Order: sequence, then structure tokens, then C-alpha cells
Amino acid sequence: MIIRKMEEKDLEAVSATCMDSFLQSVADTLSDEGISTFSNIAARDAFLDRMMGDNMMLVAENEGKVEGVIELKEGRHVAMLFISPERQKSGIGRKLLSSALNHAKGETVTVTASLSSVPAYEKYGFECKGEVGESAGLAYQPMEIKLNKAMHATSA
Repeated sequence: MIIRKMEEKDLEAVSATCMDSFLQSVADTLSDEGISTFSNIAARDAFLDRMMGDNMMLVAENEGKVEGVIELKEGRHVAMLFISPERQKSGIGRKLLSSALNHAKGETVTVTASLSSVPAYEKYGFECKGEVGESAGLAYQPMEIKLNKAMHATSA
């Protein structure tokens, strides 16, 4: 498996990976509004727009197939981290996060984690910060990691 910068040719596969994972692990906990909001965020063209901006996006590729994606916004916020459902719990998320954190700006990286992903982020070394919130139908838990801790947690 290789971790590399996302390219335009990856947009369809990245969007599909995010939607497959979201539908399997998050969608049933949300309202129709939340599902619609996420569908818009994970759409091919939405990824393209963010890719052309300052968001850094990495993909995990195995034998030519995209199996995961991470999006780091402004070098300090994990905006997306999704792994193909059939490849979850195989270390891909940890590798993507570790690679993305190498590009972080500042000492703290944040994430507004879906409630179902909080245990995974805790394993990566993130800590809950603040109360559960909701925006446009998406429920989330604010979390953060200090980078000196992150480097230790992701290499474990």
C-alpha cells in the first residue's frame, strides 16, 4: 500500500469510498438532513473544489485501488478520514493520519468526529474537547491531539 497526494483521477473513487463508509457506519444515526449534508460534502465536485484550495488530501492506494482518504484543512483540522468498509481496522486510517500529521501546521490538530468514529480517534490519541454538537443535521464530537503525543500514538 502507498500513501500519496490525491489527484483528479481519484475523485470518483474517493467520493465512493467516503459514501460507502458513511452509509455503513454513520448514516443510520443521522436525520435525512444530515445524510444530505454529508452527500454534498463528499460529492466529487466538492472534493475537487477543496483540492484546488488549501486542503491537503492523501489517499491510501493498494494495487491501483483507493482504499482510504484523509483531508487536512488549513494544516490543522482533519476534515475527512474514511476507509473502505471492507478494509477498516487494517491500519490504513493510522497510516493516513500519521502521513497527514507530518504536514500539520502548529501544535494541535482538531477533528469534528462523527459520534461513531470517536473510539477510533481516541485510539489514534485524540481527546474529546467540548460538548457534542450538531450542524446541518450532522452530529459531531470536537476532538484534538497535541502533535508531540500524536507522533507517539501513530507510531505505536
